[in-house]
Amino acid sequence: MPTFYANWLFFDKAISKNNFNRKISKMKNIIKLFIVIVVLVMSSLAIYAQAIPEDSLYLGQTPPGNTPIVFNLPVTTGLRPCERIAITSDGKEIYYGELNTYPPTIQKTKCLKYLDNHWQGPFSVFDRYQSPRLSANDSVMYVEINNSGFATTYYSKRIITGWSTPVKLLSTNLQSHYFQTTGLNNSYLSSKLPSSPSQRDICKLIINNSDTLMQGLGIPISTTYDENDFFVSDDESYLIFSRTNSTASDMWISFKKNNGNWTNPKKFGEPINKPGYNYEYGQFISKDGKYLFFTNGGLNMNSYYTYWVKIDNIIDGLRHTNFLPYLYNQIPAQSFQSGQLCSYTLPDSTFIDDDGNNTLTYSATLSNGNPLPAWLYFNPVTKTFSGTPTEAINTNVKVTATDSANVSVACTFAINITITGIEETRLQIPESINLYQNYPNPFNPTTTIEFAIPKTGRYTLGLYDTLGKLVKEIADKEYDAGYYKETLNATGLSSGMYVYRLTGNETNIVRKMVLLR
Repeated sequence: MPTFYANWLFFDKAISKNNFNRKISKMKNIIKLFIVIVVLVMSSLAIYAQAIPEDSLYLGQTPPGNTPIVFNLPVTTGLRPCERIAITSDGKEIYYGELNTYPPTIQKTKCLKYLDNHWQGPFSVFDRYQSPRLSANDSVMYVEINNSGFATTYYSKRIITGWSTPVKLLSTNLQSHYFQTTGLNNSYLSSKLPSSPSQRDICKLIINNSDTLMQGLGIPISTTYDENDFFVSDDESYLIFSRTNSTASDMWISFKKNNGNWTNPKKFGEPINKPGYNYEYGQFISKDGKYLFFTNGGLNMNSYYTYWVKIDNIIDGLRHTNFLPYLYNQIPAQSFQSGQLCSYTLPDSTFIDDDGNNTLTYSATLSNGNPLPAWLYFNPVTKTFSGTPTEAINTNVKVTATDSANVSVACTFAINITITGIEETRLQIPESINLYQNYPNPFNPTTTIEFAIPKTGRYTLGLYDTLGKLVKEIADKEYDAGYYKETLNATGLSSGMYVYRLTGNETNIVRKMVLLR
């Protein structure tokens, strides 16, 4: 074989081998790229799993309109589907509670799941726990134990096998009812605060380093009634809650204001709130904001069901209708001296109108509706009382604030005029006996009682409950004719209405007072 041919053949074989190696390398790269694509596709399928079909959402039940209908949930015989429910963001898991009565002795949390293209369950999640609520990302579930009406919140974390064993959320001995977190990373609950006259108030949980504080939302949310069950939207734009009295529990809604406070609540009308002895509570709003789920029942436990209603248009309508003005700060009693010019201006924070405080107009009369005394003038523009009293007198004044929709709210306060100087007091002898309204009223824990005595003698001033039982002797001594004042210290007495009575020299005068803690 010629040398040049042998060299060419060797060179040609070398080129063929290099081409082969390049093809193998190229094939390997293609295989690697294919594997990467497959992994990305599989990951994408895991992340963007097929959404639940529209006709299978909410257990495939026909969605309601503006009239609530029963949301059918399978329950254990003898138990009722009560309190709040929880639905995951993808709509594929529905958690709900089962109770036997109130206060409950049987409490369960159940779950329905959309698996293999159909709903399955119910599955048992927890015994002894109720009222499930999920965190914003569905990774934590908050439940509670109700022990003789005392609610304590627990939390559970989502794990591979389901949910971890619930652990008590807060170390406080106070109640923690309907705990929930929002998309703004704030936490809310309802509890019995030491300073509150009601069983429960809705609170915001304030966490400062290692300190945790329940801060009541205050007026106008908190009242002497009980504010128990509630729902705060993820963006905290609105709050739906139940307000309970002795015969019913109705749902109300309040909207978040720019200053962080809440508007005067508006009561849902019928048919959401049923008339008579009915309880509407256990609120939950679907993630899309379309549906309100709640529990309703009456005198018989068998009447309790979970209902749902289309709520987005109702919420929007209530957001844009008139807000009723309300009293935010009680006007304190005012004390002045006779013969001297007196003046008092109402603070801007006395009345609040969530449509805008500039929409309010003001008027003033005596508490019985009669005109103000001649010496006292009220300027409705500056909201200022002024005048020069000429005698010792106690006057109860009513201030009325009216909004642009002609809705009014009123507040009554006392103006107390005293005599100045010892010599002036000696010169002025009352023409008749009189017992004036105490001030301040309501009070906590001290208040002043003034009275006028035209005749020297022994007089007794006593405090009585509404049944006529003597609660405390305020004064019992000899008085010369003149004007006097005594101070009542009601420390140790419970909130409520009391009667104070001045007796002596065939005199028996009675007035009422209110102790408000």
